[in-house]
Order: sequence, then C-alpha cells, then structure tokens
Amino acid sequence: MLDIIIVSYNCRETLDACLRSLASAPPHRAHGIVVVDNHSTDGTPAHIRSNHPAVRLLEAGDNVGFAAANNIGIRATGGQLVLLLNPDTLVTPGTLDRLCDALEAAPKAGVAGPRIVDGVGRAELSFGRMLSPLSELRQKVLVVGSDRGANWATRAVERMTRRAQRPDWVSGACLLIRRDVLAQAGLLDERFFMYTEDVDLCATVRALGRDILFVPDAEIVHLRGRSRATAAAATRHAYRRSHVAFYEKHHPAWAKVLKTYLRLRGEWPVPGH
Repeated sequence: MLDIIIVSYNCRETLDACLRSLASAPPHRAHGIVVVDNHSTDGTPAHIRSNHPAVRLLEAGDNVGFAAANNIGIRATGGQLVLLLNPDTLVTPGTLDRLCDALEAAPKAGVAGPRIVDGVGRAELSFGRMLSPLSELRQKVLVVGSDRGANWATRAVERMTRRAQRPDWVSGACLLIRRDVLAQAGLLDERFFMYTEDVDLCATVRALGRDILFVPDAEIVHLRGRSRATAAAATRHAYRRSHVAFYEKHHPAWAKVLKTYLRLRGEWPVPGH
C-alpha cells in the first residue's frame, strides 16, 4: 500500500492540477491520497470535497508548517510506503510505479526521489550532498546558472540528472520513504516550518544505515514557486528560520557565522523567530 500525502496552503488551482494528474496516471499498486490542508483561505477544502471525493482531506486547523502537516498525514495512514508530494507537481504516467519498484529493489535503501523537471522540461538539481557552506555554494551556482539559462549549467544539471546515484538527499517535492524507516527516523523534524526538512530527514535516514536513491527513470513536473507566490515575504522568512535551524542542528559552529552574515544583510532575526 502506498500513501500519497500532499500538504496544501492556499494553492487550490495547482493542487487541483496535481490531483487530476494523479487521477489520470495512478500507480498500479493499491494507494490512497491524503491532503493535509494548512488552514487555506482560498476555498481549497471545499473544492477538494466537491471535486475530488476519493481524496481524504485532513484539516490542520492552522498553518502548522510543511513538516508538521506531513506528520499529521503520516500518522493518519498505515501503508508500507509513504510518498511526500508537493501540490505544485504533475505526476507523469508510470512515474510512481518506477519509483516504488526502484526502492523495493534496493533493500538497503530507505528513501527514493525521481528526476524533477520544470514546466518547460528543464531538469532541476533535486538532490545533492549534505548541506554545508561549500556544498550549498556549489548547489547554488549550478541552480542559479541553470535557472538563468547558462548553457554550461543546464548541460551539467541535465547530465547529472540522467544518472542513477545515491546522493545524501533528494528533494521533498517528491520523496518516497519506507514507513518503517520513517518511524525509526521519528518522522519529520517539526522545528523546520518549511525548507530543509527533506535534507534533515535524509540525514537521519543515512544515520540509520540506509541509502538514498535518485531514480532518473521516474520523472515528475514541478511548477516551482506557484504554491507560494502569494506569500513571498513569509516564504523568505520561513526559509531563513529553517536554514538557521538546520545549521544549529547539524553545524552549530557554522550557525554562528550564518547568523552574523544574515545580520549584516539585515535578514536576521526574522519576524516570528
């Protein structure tokens, strides 16, 4: 049994497209879809009830954040495999079956992530090495270069995302995990309101002696940013809080340097911290 968990917050249109893509390209194995709504004010819950009756809707009652909302969905389900899926994604035919098959064929693996492309088919660098100042710089150079259409960067990302590999983390935009491994990991760390919770979860899974898989034969479309476009300032603040929390947990010495850097830029402390 595969449980597909989607966290929503004021993204009715993109969520609708995501659910329709799942309905048109469902996995062959038994599965259920759960939407955990973070107190949307755009009519998302009513829309799901009216247009997607087969989807189980859980209302968080407040905007509890990405990690906490996913945990609500995880606790409410019981399938052997759990897929964390962003609402601003489109699932292509066969993708989820290939992703599940790849994870089940690798007994040592605990997590698997697919190849992710944007709306025009350009590959995203949706995996990488454990976050550190150096790895973040490398990742940012490639991602920004690719986003800006630099040929060297787009070629590099395209080449990297065509190879099966075992990175330190894969993106939470579409992350498949074994439920027993998830339980051993203690679910998602709720100190991360939004961002870096995927890297943190993968770090915990690797500490348990399990591998992370990147599966290029499975591919989803990620309409990046559309689910958060209406709350840009809040999104930046959430990113900064999670970024600092990650360094405090995994690189405490560097956390002090990061805070100093952000203070000099006028970005720390952020509201709500």
